[in-house]
Amino acid sequence: MARLLSGRVVIATHNAGKLAEMRELLAPFGIEAVSAGALNLPEPEETGTMFAENAAIKARAAASATGLPAFADDSGLCVHALDGAPGLFSARWSGGSKDFAGAMARVERELAARGAADRRCHFVSALVLAWPDGHEELFEGRVFGDLVWPPRGTRGFGYDPMFKPDGSPLTFGELGAEEKHGIDWETGTALSHRARAFLSLAAACLRRPG
Repeated sequence: MARLLSGRVVIATHNAGKLAEMRELLAPFGIEAVSAGALNLPEPEETGTMFAENAAIKARAAASATGLPAFADDSGLCVHALDGAPGLFSARWSGGSKDFAGAMARVERELAARGAADRRCHFVSALVLAWPDGHEELFEGRVFGDLVWPPRGTRGFGYDPMFKPDGSPLTFGELGAEEKHGIDWETGTALSHRARAFLSLAAACLRRPG
């Protein structure tokens, strides 16, 4: 049975973009969020072979270190013509300097090297909530679209400027925060992979105050 989350939670990320999105998603539920980076928690080695496994590794480490529930995301861009790459290694393609302009250029080079005309791709987000006593909840979301080149827009982060979701003329890099990961609670719909995963999490583990 799903466990309700309340009070304070650790966002197990050192990524400022992810942290901002997660805080905005949690805000309507009265959840106080503190980041692993702000608590000077080390980043655990991500040894999983699936997004869900890596999210769990991060959430468990933060929950164990702080004694608080911890919330972690593992996400990535899966390019169909590249056999799902960069996938689990989406962040690593950016290198130690987190150069996502270089990572996007690498995606384009890899497609050109294969002579691939197929530009279909999807983003995956796996969200894991972990409690210090070992209880865990897992939720996943996906959004499909096409790659564009050159990248467009300076909003968002990571591979957002080269990802155009189905049904939109704009890339994630051109969309505002509310357009990208805002949730329509009446219809239960959202655009981004992380917001879609969060919809499932909210339904199971969160209640609006009042």
